[in-house]
Amino acid sequence: MQNIDTKNESPFHTGELLIQDKLGKREIMAKFGERAVRSYMPEQHQSFFEQLPFVVAGSVDENADVWASIISGKPGFLRTPTSTSLLMTHGVDKNDPLYSALNITGSPIGLLGIELSTRRRNRLNVRVGEVISDEQVSFNVDQSFGNCPQYIQTRNLTFNRDPLGKNNTIQKVEFSTLDNAAIRLIDSSDTFFVSSFINAKNNPKIEGVDVSHRGGMPGFVKREGNTLTIPDYAGNNFFNTLGNFLVNPKAGLLFPDFDTGNILMLTGSVEILWDGDPELEGFIGADRGWKFTLTKGMWLKDLLPFTAKFEAYSPNTTMTGTWLEAEKNKQAAKLKHTWQPFKVTSITKESDVITSFYLEGDDNTTLLEFKAGQHLTVQVPSKNSNSKPAIRTYTVSSSPHEHFYRLSIKKELNGEVSNYFHNHVKIGDVILAKYPQGQFFIDPTSTRPAVLIGGGIGITPMISMAKYIADEGVRTRYSRPLHIFHSAKNSHQRAFYNELKMLADASSGTIDYYSLLSQPEPVEVEGDSFDLKGRINADVLKSYLPLDDYEFFLCGPETFMQHVYNELLLLGVQDKNIFAEAFGPSAIKRRVLKTSETPNNPVSVEEADNTVIKFSKSGFEQRWNKGDGTLLDIAESHGLEPEFGCRNGTCGSCAVKINAGRVAYRNNVSYPVEDGQALICCAVPAKGVDELDLEL
Repeated sequence: MQNIDTKNESPFHTGELLIQDKLGKREIMAKFGERAVRSYMPEQHQSFFEQLPFVVAGSVDENADVWASIISGKPGFLRTPTSTSLLMTHGVDKNDPLYSALNITGSPIGLLGIELSTRRRNRLNVRVGEVISDEQVSFNVDQSFGNCPQYIQTRNLTFNRDPLGKNNTIQKVEFSTLDNAAIRLIDSSDTFFVSSFINAKNNPKIEGVDVSHRGGMPGFVKREGNTLTIPDYAGNNFFNTLGNFLVNPKAGLLFPDFDTGNILMLTGSVEILWDGDPELEGFIGADRGWKFTLTKGMWLKDLLPFTAKFEAYSPNTTMTGTWLEAEKNKQAAKLKHTWQPFKVTSITKESDVITSFYLEGDDNTTLLEFKAGQHLTVQVPSKNSNSKPAIRTYTVSSSPHEHFYRLSIKKELNGEVSNYFHNHVKIGDVILAKYPQGQFFIDPTSTRPAVLIGGGIGITPMISMAKYIADEGVRTRYSRPLHIFHSAKNSHQRAFYNELKMLADASSGTIDYYSLLSQPEPVEVEGDSFDLKGRINADVLKSYLPLDDYEFFLCGPETFMQHVYNELLLLGVQDKNIFAEAFGPSAIKRRVLKTSETPNNPVSVEEADNTVIKFSKSGFEQRWNKGDGTLLDIAESHGLEPEFGCRNGTCGSCAVKINAGRVAYRNNVSYPVEDGQALICCAVPAKGVDELDLEL
C-alpha cells in the first residue's frame, strides 16, 4: 500500500487519504478537514449530544472483531463537562460486546449522535477515560465533526420504558448463519449502522474506531447467503468508513428493528467495490460499493426502550435505487434499441403551443436512467392506414432523477406526429418509444460554468439539464454553475418560465435564468414578466456574462442555432466549447480551424465512385454512383419504408445491419454506431467497396 505522509496535522489517516487521492478529493478535503474536524467539541456539538435519547457506538472485542451498538437514555444521559470530555450514564447490556470495551481505560470508541426527527447527526471519536461504575464512564475526545443529513429517514421516537431501568426481557441469540428473522429485517431495512477500525499505531488521535450511518430505499442491501452487498452513495468525502476498510477490511453492522425493539448485530470481513465494478451495474446512485461477509452475529431482543415511527424518506434517498431495480435496469439495457410501451399518466399545457406528456412504464416496462439532454424516439400511427407508423424524436424535458419521462411537444402546423399528440393522445394511452439516447447531454461534475441557450421549443433539453444540475446539487452537494438564456416570441408561447425561475431562485446563486421575448405583448413589462426584449446575440451575452471559460449548449430551430453559434465565435468562444442539439433535421454549420484546438471528430471515410447496393431482405439491387442519394433515399425510392427519425445521424432509428461492405457518412453523426451497422439516413457506400449488402 502506498505510504501517505500524515505528519502535517492532517485529521485523516493513511487509508482515508489514499481514497481521497484515488477519487481526486484530497486537496479539497485537506482544506475542509482543517475546519470541520476538531480535537474538541464546539458548543453546538456539546448541546446536541446532551439532548439525544440514544447514540450509536462502535467498539472492538478481545478477538479484534468490530461491533456496532446502540446506547439509549433519556436526554441528559450524555453530559459534556468540558469541550474535550464526555460523561455517559448508561444501561448497556452485559451481552453487548460494547460492555467489555467500556470497562477498559484507553479503549477506542466511535460515537454517532443522530436525531431521527430532524435528520441531524454529529460524530465523536473518543477513548475510554475513567470508568466510574458499571453504569457510568467518561470519554476523552480525539475528534469531533459534523455530518450531513443525507439518506437519514425521519422518524418519530417514543419511549415505552425507562432506558436506564433493569430489563430482564433482553435475550441474546448468537448465530453464524443469517436466520429467517435476520433475512426479513435486512431485506426491508432503510437504515443500518456500520462500525470500522484500524489499530492506533502511529497517531491514536486519528486512528481507532469509527461508526457511521447508512440509509437507502428498502432493498438497498443485497443479501446472498451470508454476504451482503451495499452501495456507497455520494457523501461528505471524508471516507472514514472506506478508509478504515482499506487498511483493515473488517466491519460491524447493526440493523435496528424500530417496531419491535430488537437489534441485529453482525461482524465480518469486507471487500470494496470500486466505481465500474460489474456488480454495481444498473444501481442508481451508487458511486462505489462494498461487500460484507458474516463471521458471526447476534440478536439482542427487546433491547430498545423506544419505538421510532417512520415518517418520510430523505430527499437524497428518493434519488437512489434498489438491487431489484438494478437487475431490471440491466435487463432493460439489453432492449435499448427496441420499441417499448409507455403509458401516458399526465398531460400538462405549458404554453399556447407546447404541451407536456408524462410517460411511465406500461406492462412492466422499466424506465432506464438517462443523461440530461437526451431524446426519446417515438412512433405513432400514420395518417395512411397502409403506411408504416410515423417516427419522430423529442427531447426528454424531465430530470433523470424523476420517475417518469416528460416529453414537451410543440404543435407544428404540418407536424404529423406533434398534431397526433396534441389532438389525439389522452391519459391512459400507450405510446411506443425507444429508450432515451443521444450525444447531447451535460456533465454535472464539471467545474466549468455552463451556458444553456434555448430558442422556442429548444428549451426542452435545457430544463432537463437545469433540473438535473439542481438535483445533483442535493445529492452530491455540488452544483455546476449554470447560466440559462431562454428565447421565445412572447409569454404565451414561452414554456417553463415559472419552473426555471423557481430553480434559479432556489439555487443560492448557482443558477441564473434570463428570459428574452422577441415580440412581447403590449401588456408585458420588461423586467417584470421577462428580462429583455429582443434576440440573443453577442451584445446580450456580454452584458450578462463576464467572458470566462464556459461551455455553451445550444438548442432550437436551425436559424436560431446558427445565429447564436456565429455570435459565440465573434466573442472568441472556441468551437470545441460549443455543443448543439440537432433539432429535427437541422444542424449548425461549424467553422472549425485546422489548429491544435480542433476537436477530435472522427474523419469521414471517402465515399465510393460506384457500387452495387443490395437490400437482401427485400431482394432489391441497384447500382449507385458518387453523388447519388443516401441509402435511406435509395430505399425510399424502391418503395421501402425503413424507420428513421432525424435524418442527420443523431437518433439511431435508422440503424441497419451491414451484411457485406462498408459505409461512409456525409456528416459527422453523433449517435454511437455499433460495429456492423449503418445509419442509412446519412450513409453512402465507402470508397473501395464494390458491393454493399444491407439487411433491409
